[in-house]
Amino acid sequence: MPLKFALIGCGGIASARHLPGYATLKQKEADLFDLVAVCDADKDRAEAAAKFASDFQPTPPKVYTDVTQLLQNEELDAVDICTPHFLHHTVGIQCMEAGVAVQIEKPVGVSARATQQLIAASQRTDKLLATAENIRRMPGPRTAHWLFHERDVLGQPIALYSQRVQTRRPSAGAGGDGPPDHPQWVWRNDVSMSGGGPVMDSGAHFCDTIRYLYGDVESCYGRVWQVNERHAWQGDNLVRIETEDTFMATINFESGATGSWSVSTQLPGQQFANVVYYGTEGAIVEPNDPFHGPRITSQVVLKNGDTRPLEEYYKEYLQALGEKGRQRVFPYGLEDGFALEIYDFLTAVRDGRPPEIDGDQGLRAKAIALAIYESNATGKAVRVQDVLDGTVAEYQRPINERWSI
Repeated sequence: MPLKFALIGCGGIASARHLPGYATLKQKEADLFDLVAVCDADKDRAEAAAKFASDFQPTPPKVYTDVTQLLQNEELDAVDICTPHFLHHTVGIQCMEAGVAVQIEKPVGVSARATQQLIAASQRTDKLLATAENIRRMPGPRTAHWLFHERDVLGQPIALYSQRVQTRRPSAGAGGDGPPDHPQWVWRNDVSMSGGGPVMDSGAHFCDTIRYLYGDVESCYGRVWQVNERHAWQGDNLVRIETEDTFMATINFESGATGSWSVSTQLPGQQFANVVYYGTEGAIVEPNDPFHGPRITSQVVLKNGDTRPLEEYYKEYLQALGEKGRQRVFPYGLEDGFALEIYDFLTAVRDGRPPEIDGDQGLRAKAIALAIYESNATGKAVRVQDVLDGTVAEYQRPINERWSI
């Protein structure tokens, strides 16, 4: 029988990537799931999601605007939660307590304590908790992991530089020479609702990827700030955007490897990108992206000067995997990270096995970002374990207080 599946939160990433991922999986394995319901506080968004789903399955999902009603009316096996970050822990716990397996978009919880409450609920209810992380599942990071840890082309991971300054200039006013326009306010502008800016948001991908390639992080030293004060329209009011536009961090891995990670969207003048993943025998050079790990378009440069596209190694990796391995890592030949994360979650529920990235793995990746924020708040290097233990929580304290976590 297909799993009875629901989507909670139908905006942004859900409509752009998760729903197309469901459509792809329906084409590949129609009996894996039925999307029986969609839920969003905005009924228009929920109805748009239901309409999209009606194109890939014969029965459109029911539309809900309230999670409690959804759980009362539907017998569900699994839910995919794509709500704003501050709702991740409350909605996730509610679903697990109703007997439903849960996948939650990154970051899995608005603070370390919120994530730990999710993990505790999973253990208490014996319901699966997965972190939706698409990047490590894609060809670039998978091939990079193989080159570091199996093929031994690059030797031992030893250092990384992930740096970019890409200035975003505000658009001019309607007349072309008036004051800059301001964006509309969204929940991501509020630290207590989002958990943080780029370090936590897109940075969640980077933190998971570097754990995947380099292992656990021991400590971080970071500076996080706004070069330029920014504002957004919230209705008729112009309010200050709280999240950072610039950060610089040193990341110390338990293995002894070290990383430098810094991004700014507001520093003036010179712009640049420098993203390199080093091993003892060579490096992977990624042209521009400081958040999403090595792409298939990256180059592999060995210390003897030999240079090859990562894509060539990817072809070798696929051959090395063999037919069974390819079906395990890239089922049905899928390379889209969103389809792959959803497939891993649903088959984990169906087969009664752990997902590749559970709540604890999501927490450990997020704790790297939190250690950077906590370092900025305290002015000193912060151990990731101290973030996990709650020993250091200066940055997170107001977030936890707002949501009574």
